[in-house]
Amino acid sequence: MKAERVRRASYTLEYKLEAVRLVQGGQSCAATAKVLGIPSQTLENWVRQAVKGQLADAGAKPVSAEQMELTRLRAELARVKLERDILKKATAYFARESV
Repeated sequence: MKAERVRRASYTLEYKLEAVRLVQGGQSCAATAKVLGIPSQTLENWVRQAVKGQLADAGAKPVSAEQMELTRLRAELARVKLERDILKKATAYFARESV
């Protein structure tokens, strides 16, 4: 039986930096990783590397404007979803209190 090789995902430096920025902006690693669809351990490693100043990808391909916009929109969507979830919980809490 042959062992199948698992292909590792590669991410652009801009993508990594944006994900790290979300975490440093106050979002949790787990929530950000879930929204972005990446393993939380990967994101934690990026944050750790960024703190040390070692987050760099010398072999990164040039990023197109569309890719940058897509990353920005994904990050904004993650932020908006987080805000929506907080508002849902607050609404439910205050609805219980007023009954």
